[in-house]
Amino acid sequence: MPVAVLTDSTAYLPRELVAAYGIHVVPLYVVLSGRSGREGEDISSDDVAKALVTRGQKVSTSRPTPGDFVAAYRAALEGGADRVVSIHLSSELSGTWDAARVAASQVGEHIVSVVDSRSAAMATGFAVLAAARAAADGADLRTVDRIARDTVDRTRTLFVVDTLEHLRRGGRIGSAAAILGSALAVKPVLHVVEGRVVPLEKVRTSARALHRLVQHVVEYAGEREVSLAVHHLAAADRADRLVAELRARVPAVRDVHVSELGAAIGAHVGPGAVGVVVALPPEGATS
Repeated sequence: MPVAVLTDSTAYLPRELVAAYGIHVVPLYVVLSGRSGREGEDISSDDVAKALVTRGQKVSTSRPTPGDFVAAYRAALEGGADRVVSIHLSSELSGTWDAARVAASQVGEHIVSVVDSRSAAMATGFAVLAAARAAADGADLRTVDRIARDTVDRTRTLFVVDTLEHLRRGGRIGSAAAILGSALAVKPVLHVVEGRVVPLEKVRTSARALHRLVQHVVEYAGEREVSLAVHHLAAADRADRLVAELRARVPAVRDVHVSELGAAIGAHVGPGAVGVVVALPPEGATS
C-alpha cells in the first residue's frame, strides 16, 4: 500500500482487523505499583482492574515517546509505504498526539500526517479502520487523511462509570463535578466533546444511566446504518446486556465490536465502566 496507517494502543481495535489491514500500533505506557510496561503487551486490562480495587495500589499512564513514533514511522516506510497517516486519541486527554506530531516533524511532515481523533477507544478505531480501508484500495495521503478526519466528525462516544473518582484523579474531569457527583450519589452519563470528557446527563441509579445511554445512542443513530462499539472494564455481563439492547433498539446496525478497555483508558474510568461508540455512515451513504 502506498500509505501506511498507524495508531496507538488506546484505539482498542480487534486484533484480527489490525492484522488484516496491516495497521501499525504504538503502545502507551502504564505504571502499576512502580512497574512500568506497555499497554496490552506487558500490562493487561485485568492487571489494572485488580489494582484499582486494591487499596494502596496506584495506576498511572504515560504517552509513547517521540522516539517510539519515529521508529514506527521508519519501520512503516521501510516496509514499502511512501506516506503515513497517524491517528491518535484526543490531544486534550493525552500527550500522545503531540509526541506523534514531534516525530512527524523529524521524519518529514510531507511524509507523515498526524490526525487528532478528539476522542479515544473505538472512536479513534473507526477512523483508523476507514483510513486503512482507503489505503488498501490505493488511496493517496490526502485522501486517506481526509477520510480519517471525516470519520472523526461522524463518530460519537458515550459512557457510564461507577465512580467519577478515577477521572478526577487523572485530571480528566473537574474536581468540583466529581465531588458533587459523589456527594449526591449521581450516576452521570458522560460523553466526549471536542476531545474533553463532559457530563451529558445526571441520573440516580446505574440502571437508569444505562437506560439513558441506550436512548441517546438510539436518538443519535436514527434510521441510519451505523457501526457500534461497546467497551467495558471488568463488566463483561453488563456489556453483553448493552449489546443485546442496542441490537434490539437501533434499527440499522451494520456491525458491533465488543472489547474490554485496555490499561491506559481503564485506569481513568475504573472497573464497571461501560461505553458505546457510534459511527455514522459517510455523507450521502444509504443503508
